[in-house]
Amino acid sequence: MSLKKVMTTPKIVAKTSWKRDFKMNWKIYLLVLPVIIYFIIFNYLPMGGLIMAFQNFNPVKGFFGSNFVGFDNFIQFFTAPNFFQILRNTFVISLLGLLIGFPLSIIFALLLNEIYITTFKKTVQTISYMPYFVSTVVICGLVIDFVSSNGIVTNLLVKLGLERQNLLLNPNYFWAINLISDIWQGLGYGSIIFIAAITGVSSEQHEAAAIDGATRLKRVWHITVPGIMPTIITMLVLRCGMLMTVGFDKILLLYNPSIYETADVIATNVQRMGLVKMQYGYSAAVGLFNSVVGTTLLLVSNAISRKYTEQSIL
Repeated sequence: MSLKKVMTTPKIVAKTSWKRDFKMNWKIYLLVLPVIIYFIIFNYLPMGGLIMAFQNFNPVKGFFGSNFVGFDNFIQFFTAPNFFQILRNTFVISLLGLLIGFPLSIIFALLLNEIYITTFKKTVQTISYMPYFVSTVVICGLVIDFVSSNGIVTNLLVKLGLERQNLLLNPNYFWAINLISDIWQGLGYGSIIFIAAITGVSSEQHEAAAIDGATRLKRVWHITVPGIMPTIITMLVLRCGMLMTVGFDKILLLYNPSIYETADVIATNVQRMGLVKMQYGYSAAVGLFNSVVGTTLLLVSNAISRKYTEQSIL
């Protein structure tokens, strides 16, 4: 057999195996087709609009008629008086969710796993999941009522010595309000994947450790946590890649000009500049910057995870 024939054989086999697989599983490929079409239409085709980031875009003139301005939109964003304030708010709000909300979801899943009374366990799970399925508009309406001058939370804080005021008009309290409402809404739902991972941990290891005299806390720390560590690492890497993406819709419903100092983030700035002030090129430039930084954070966190934990998503 010639060397040329040997070298081309793998390619022929690969093509043949792909065709055979498609022929045998064409129904499965057909089921995936709507998902592929969805991503092409709503995720890939709109990427052509990134050209607006380098134009003084005019909807009437379109992509080909609008003036090309190069990096002027990026320079306008980077030199804006509130650039560092917006960047700080975005990172702080995201980091608070990562450093506090993310571990709480894991702890909540571990605590639920230690409940042996099935009825009580299911009741707690159902109650914790419910806020996630409530409309964000409703959640924000409740938060606004709770922290108003005569709200339940405000009345409680007044009894603890705080001056009576509308907390959403004070920029010093917005980060805490946003974080607590995020935890309230997403704690139960965020724990689902960790609860599923815990079910895969070997029960035989727990039984052996119990026989050896290990307490429940030690069994959780030395058996359950290492058992779900791959899932934790994967979710952590994904969360790191989303540090530049915050709950835009909720912040938009909660904030007001008096708390822009701590509430204005990149997403809300894009909405205000793009839709309200109609600076479409500027908004596209900011969105592109946001995406590039987010992708970079994802790749860096994934590389660090692969190096030190041998776990990665890529």
